Amino acid sequence: MRSLVIPFILLFFLSSCSIFPSTPADSGIEGQVFIGPMCPIVVEGQECPDRPYQATISILDQDGRKVFDFQTDVEGNFRVPLAAGEYILHPESPNGIPSAADQPFTVLAGQFTQMTVKYDSGIR
Repeated sequence: MRSLVIPFILLFFLSSCSIFPSTPADSGIEGQVFIGPMCPIVVEGQECPDRPYQATISILDQDGRKVFDFQTDVEGNFRVPLAAGEYILHPESPNGIPSAADQPFTVLAGQFTQMTVKYDSGIR
């Protein structure tokens, strides 16, 4: 009986340890993704606002290594917990268009960094 108890205790302690640091829930990034222009011809006095856009975004470290991928909701909104540090937001563009530029950003401990991503629709 004693020989069974020791492995279970050992397993309990090992399972509570992790080689990966946990991601804090109190810091990261949040924001919205848009796409535009949406009108082939812009006419003065007529509005043609950018629209929310559902996109796949990658988070890279400062060396360009992928840290995390996520997809926005249908309204382009996102909220991603991240540890404090320096990152690069990389909007994915599998077909080249629409496209958006990479954005370096900083996450501070205990805060969510606000971000807006604008995809170029290619409409001219």
